[in-house]
Amino acid sequence: MGACFSDVRGGKQAVGGTSQQNPNSNNNAALNDAVDFFFRSHGQQALFTQVELSLSASNLLDRDITSKSDPMVVLYAKKRDGKLEEVGRTEVILNNLNPIWIEKITTAYQFEMVQPLVFHIYDVDTSYHNKPVKSLKLKDQQFLGEANCVLSEIVTRQNRTLTIQLQNRNGRGMLRKLGTLTVHAEETIASKTAVDKLQKSVAELESLHREKNGANFIIPSRHGREKVLKGQLFVDQFLEKEQYSFLDYISSGFELNFMVAVDFTASNGNPHNPNSLHYIDPSGRLNSYQQAIMEVGQVIQFYDSDRRFPAWGFGGKTPSGTISHCFNLNGSASFEVEGVEGIMAAYATALRNVSLSGPTLFGQDGVITDMQETKDALVKASDLPLSILIVGVGGADFKQMEILDADNGCRLQSSTGRVATRDIVQFVPMREVNSGQISVVQALLEELPGQFLTYFRHWLLASYPVTSEQNMPGCLLDLEDVWIPNFHSGSGDKEDPSSTRYDKKQS
Repeated sequence: MGACFSDVRGGKQAVGGTSQQNPNSNNNAALNDAVDFFFRSHGQQALFTQVELSLSASNLLDRDITSKSDPMVVLYAKKRDGKLEEVGRTEVILNNLNPIWIEKITTAYQFEMVQPLVFHIYDVDTSYHNKPVKSLKLKDQQFLGEANCVLSEIVTRQNRTLTIQLQNRNGRGMLRKLGTLTVHAEETIASKTAVDKLQKSVAELESLHREKNGANFIIPSRHGREKVLKGQLFVDQFLEKEQYSFLDYISSGFELNFMVAVDFTASNGNPHNPNSLHYIDPSGRLNSYQQAIMEVGQVIQFYDSDRRFPAWGFGGKTPSGTISHCFNLNGSASFEVEGVEGIMAAYATALRNVSLSGPTLFGQDGVITDMQETKDALVKASDLPLSILIVGVGGADFKQMEILDADNGCRLQSSTGRVATRDIVQFVPMREVNSGQISVVQALLEELPGQFLTYFRHWLLASYPVTSEQNMPGCLLDLEDVWIPNFHSGSGDKEDPSSTRYDKKQS
C-alpha cells in the first residue's frame, strides 16, 4: 500500500511524506531512502502529512493595569517521557483579549501515533514588544493559561476546528474564567489535482484514435539535444480531477470503528502460569494481547465518536460449557463495551470466566491448516469497508501468515478463482516489532489509511467526500453483523485479529 495522506498521485499513496518506491526506478529513490532513514532514526515513520494550525482565543485574562494583555501562543508536543518539545510560536498581538493570530504553526500529523499537544498563552511584557518572538524568555512573561488536546481530536472534528477551555499549568481551572483557545487545522499540500504528461508521437496518436485505445501517461526524460518542432498537438478538452485525502474524508464525517477478537485456545497456556501468553502480571505489565489492544485502541478511539467497541473471543469454553468460536468478551448479551478501558476490563473478566479450549485452526508453529477457507473469507470481505489487523504473538515462524497480508503485491485468490478486490489485511509478528525502531501500533496501522482510500475511491465516492448533511450512497454497508471467521492460532503462537470498519458519522 502507499504511504501518503495527501495522495497527490491518484491513489498510489495514502498519507503525506515519502512513498514506497521501486529501488530500480529512476525517481529519486535514493533521496526518499535518505528521508525514510532520517525519520526512522528519530523514532518516526515517514508516513505523515504537514498541517498548519491557526489559533484564536476568547475572553483571556487581562494582566495589564493600564491596557489589555498582549497575548502570544507557544505550542509544545508532549513526548512519551512526558517532556515538552517546543514546536512553534505565534506573533504577539497588542491590547487584545480576543486575539486572532495570523502566524500559523506547522506540525506533522501521523495517523498511527497519538500526538498530545500543549498550548501555553503568555502576556508578553511591553519591554519585549520589539524583539523577535523566538528570542523571548518565557519565564519573564505572564502566564495566561494552558490548553491540552491530541492532534487527532482536531483533525477528526468537522471543519477541523476544536475549542478548548484554558486551565492553570497544574490542570485546575481558576475561580474566574481563563477563556478559551480555538484551533483550526489545515492540511498543507501543494495540490490535490491529479496531473500527468502525455507524450506520444503524431503517428501513435493517429493509431490510437483509429483503434479507439487509451494512451498511457509517461514522464519524459530530459536528455539529448533540443529537437526541431515538427508539429503541434492541440488539446480540445481536459479534465482536472481532484484527489481528496484521508483527512478530507475524516473531517467530512467518516469514522473508523474498532472491533477486537481475542484467541482463547488452550495453546496460549494456563493464564495462571507466568509463561502463558494470557498471563496477567500483578505488577501491571501488559501481556502481548493487552499491549496490542491498548496501543491500537488509543489511536483508533479518536476516529469513533461514540467509542463503543465490539469485542469478542474465540476458541474458549464459556461458562455454559459450550466451546465457542465467537462469544461476547464481556460475558453479557451485548458485544459492545465502553472505550479501550472497557475492552481491557472485558478481556480480564473473560480470562476468569472462560476456559481455554480449542480446536486451533492454525496449526502448530504458525502453519495454517485452514488456509483456503481463510482466503475465501478474506476475498469475500475485500468488497466491504473493512480492514483486518493481525498480531502474531509468540516465537514461531509466521511465514504462512504473511501470505494473507499480500504485501508482495499478489492479491489473495479464492477457491473459485476470484481475486481479492483489494488488500485488507495487515499482519505483524510482535517479536519483530519489539526488536525494531517502530511500535506495534505503527506497524499495524501504517497501511490502514491507504486501504480506506482504496475502498472509497473504487467503490463508493470516486474522488469527492460527502459532508454530514448529505445522504450516504446506498452501497455503504452496515457491518454490525459481519464477522470474518477462522482467525485462530496454533500451539504457543497466537494471532490476535482486530478489524476496523469504515462508517459515516450520523449527523
